[in-house]
Amino acid sequence: MERAVRELWAESRDLLGLGSPSPDASAVPRADQPPSPLAFLRDHVSPGRPLIVSAAATRHWPASSLWPTASYLTDALRSTAVSLHLTPDGRADALAPHPGRPSSKCFASAHVRRVDFPAAIELIRGSDPAAGLVAYAQQQDDCLRGEYAAVAGDVDAHVPWASEALGCLPEAVNLWIGNAHSVTSFHKDHYDNIYAVVSGEKHFLLLPPTEHHRVYVRDYPAAHYVAEEDAGGKHQQLRLKLEMDEPERIVPWSSVDPCPGSPEEMAAQASAFPLYFDGPAPIRCTVRAGEMLYLPSMWFHHVSQSPGPNGLTIAVNYWYDMQFDIKYAYFNFLRSLEIGDCSSGKPDALEEGDLEEKND
Repeated sequence: MERAVRELWAESRDLLGLGSPSPDASAVPRADQPPSPLAFLRDHVSPGRPLIVSAAATRHWPASSLWPTASYLTDALRSTAVSLHLTPDGRADALAPHPGRPSSKCFASAHVRRVDFPAAIELIRGSDPAAGLVAYAQQQDDCLRGEYAAVAGDVDAHVPWASEALGCLPEAVNLWIGNAHSVTSFHKDHYDNIYAVVSGEKHFLLLPPTEHHRVYVRDYPAAHYVAEEDAGGKHQQLRLKLEMDEPERIVPWSSVDPCPGSPEEMAAQASAFPLYFDGPAPIRCTVRAGEMLYLPSMWFHHVSQSPGPNGLTIAVNYWYDMQFDIKYAYFNFLRSLEIGDCSSGKPDALEEGDLEEKND
């Protein structure tokens, strides 16, 4: 069975035109201009093939010139309270040592605090894992049209060529502001995603849906960070503590860390998850300021980021509902196959971890 699945990995990449590039090359197609709706539907949506569109896609946005400046967003949102996600290490919605059983893992969610936008930017710029506090503006509830509505007009309300091809308007449009310390663990979404970077760069590791087994999705108990404040209650004095959810909640999540921090951790990961580390290299791409990435639904993605000259990475994403068609049925069948110890054998359900974009 494992041999057949490995052959499927290679064949599916070949059919998508995403064969084995050189280590420093991107296999994701690039377009100098936005595609026509017909070409986008034919060449990318229907086969499930990612696409990067050059800066021509967002050059007309006021946000392209205004948001990277030092003061525009702070002035425009000076009186706005926003949701800020806080973790000790920049890894929200990711695996962490279980607080009661350090040899085990749990699924850890960020501590979310409402703060005025200028204070949020100060915390993001000052984020430092060495100090035990990393801040990321990553509310995932259509936040650009909600708490950031004052600047929503600086970008397009939707992506016209994508909306026409997909036959709908985006269900949600979100704003993301962070720095280099925020990292997204491998996950997938039940949305077609158009991801536009305004400042800085986003670095993606991608795996097609056919490579589901390689990320070793397993069940983990859920936990969340809580804040403990020193006297005075200042944000700079926050300490974060991990507590288990009560009542217990189980989250299916990827077990693989593709970027371990030490040779010892790399050896442990490679030993525990051979289908990932002995398989074909993940598809790598960098989305730069002004560019858009089309990421089809159900693709696994791990994301890191580099800030722009303003010290921030700023992005907007458009979530379009996926079509639950025959491709979804094929994915459900594939993930039910047991390959070693990497499959839960359960049908894909619309669980919380699947429905939310995680920490991009």
